[in-house]
Amino acid sequence: MKQKSQKLYYSIGEVSELMGVKPHVLRYWETQFPVLKPRKNRAGNRTYRIRDIKYILSIKKLLYDKGYTISGARQKLRESSNNPDILIEQLSIPFAAPGKFEAALSLKQDLLELKSLVESL
Repeated sequence: MKQKSQKLYYSIGEVSELMGVKPHVLRYWETQFPVLKPRKNRAGNRTYRIRDIKYILSIKKLLYDKGYTISGARQKLRESSNNPDILIEQLSIPFAAPGKFEAALSLKQDLLELKSLVESL
């Protein structure tokens, strides 16, 4: 079972670049989709977890690909609020294997891996 390392938290800039949307769009989506609640660190910066990124993928797919309105997408997400994977067709994001997390893996490599994962949808 081969697994790759992965960060626990991503900044709004990293998620913005990964998703191909501007940071203000992500902040707006937070106000429109109650299910999207990234935590904030001590400095007040948003920290997105993998679950948040999955919801963002779902929101983007519903709005941009499927043509849903904000309220329609909100309703669809509400129906699957316990499992964001339903809407992103079993997106598989690899997790770090015990003892395999190497500090040598740079942030850019992590972002490129996630970006290729997103583009493969």
